[in-house]
Amino acid sequence: MVILMARMFGTDGVRGIAGSELTIELATKLGQAGAYVLTKERAHQATIIVGCDTRISGGMLASALMAGICSVGANAIFVGVMPTPAIAYLTRKYKVDAGVVISASHNPMEFNGIKFFDGEGYKLSDALEDEIEELIKNDMKDVALPIGSGVGKIEYRFDLRDEYVKFVKCCVPLDLTGMKIVVDCAEGAAHYTSVKALRDLGAELVAIHTDPDGTNINANCGSTHMDELKARVVYEKAAIGIAFDGDADRMLAVDEKGTLVDGDQIMAICGLFMKKRGLLKKDTIVVTVMTNLGFDLMGKREGISTVKTKVGDRYVLENMKENGYNIGGEQSGHIIFLDDNTTGDGLLSALHLLRVMAETKKPLSELAAVMEVLPQALVNARVPEHKKDQFMEYQEIADEIEAVEKKFQGEGRVLIRPSGTEPLVRVMIEGKDQKVIDAEAKRLADLITKIMF
Repeated sequence: MVILMARMFGTDGVRGIAGSELTIELATKLGQAGAYVLTKERAHQATIIVGCDTRISGGMLASALMAGICSVGANAIFVGVMPTPAIAYLTRKYKVDAGVVISASHNPMEFNGIKFFDGEGYKLSDALEDEIEELIKNDMKDVALPIGSGVGKIEYRFDLRDEYVKFVKCCVPLDLTGMKIVVDCAEGAAHYTSVKALRDLGAELVAIHTDPDGTNINANCGSTHMDELKARVVYEKAAIGIAFDGDADRMLAVDEKGTLVDGDQIMAICGLFMKKRGLLKKDTIVVTVMTNLGFDLMGKREGISTVKTKVGDRYVLENMKENGYNIGGEQSGHIIFLDDNTTGDGLLSALHLLRVMAETKKPLSELAAVMEVLPQALVNARVPEHKKDQFMEYQEIADEIEAVEKKFQGEGRVLIRPSGTEPLVRVMIEGKDQKVIDAEAKRLADLITKIMF
């Protein structure tokens, strides 16, 4: 019997439960293989910047990763807790050879992940990730490990988070004096940088979930748990609520009435603002297949073209780079402003949205009305990790998916895909009646779980 091994890298690096799936041994090998592959063409001794989010396992995995980096002769600069987009920026600013972030983004605290940026601050291509993975599977065959003065060293630079704050403020010059904002930092990497940036710009700030203890990241807070923020915005009579995820590369908003403003709506607001000022390159926004149908309708009405990619901000970015577009992202709040940074950046997205509010002097609820959000149901079916890509191989599941697609043909759509980061198959149905699509999505997800376990 042939056993197919799942690919080590998902849509956002290598991810798993820290200590059991993402072990210190694997972190060390990723440090070795990543440093070797990303720096082997360099004539000089390579340097890699490493940062992490607030998870308790971050220090353990960072130490193992940096041991691996140094063992192949590269140097490491450890910057401590830092948003993912800050690592991308610092990698470019200091002209180092690569950057690494230890984070599992929006996942629960027991998970962690390792993701790489190249020397230009971009996430790695599939080909480079495959090269790293192949080296690990071959146990670093033919890679010489230096001794003596050839071993790399570790430098600690915990001051660099202020460099990132300064950079973001320069990207979006803004005066927020008099604007009341509630910000939810998810007990994660945004707890210092976002609070400092918004206060520096003059905002009247109410900051919540800014006391990470290593175990509370994303726990009933942040962009995956918005209820508290919605209530707090209304209670505080604030103009806007802003929620980040654990590593602060995504951001969702809440308007002054306590209503969610998702990534699709944020891209619509900012893209339209940019178009009216001649700043939207090729009058195009890049989105994914998960983007709400209402976004397409907005684009047609406003003269904005939409280009769709498969799910994952890396695929959005690849399309943007290839075709010269400058804004793109996902409904979940990963938004890339490519004129400013090379990856999704929650704080940058927040400042761009706040700029539209400040310059138009319109409330967020009015700005968000540019796009009608059509009813959408998203239900996760939990499945075994090693089987998640094979759900269509089960005849009963394939038949049921076909039946549901026929049911919604002409008045909605059905999208079913494996998660790139979790042991899940995601069932998304768009239609006219929320109750109907909720029920159908749940029924289909339950069926997938039942059959695949």
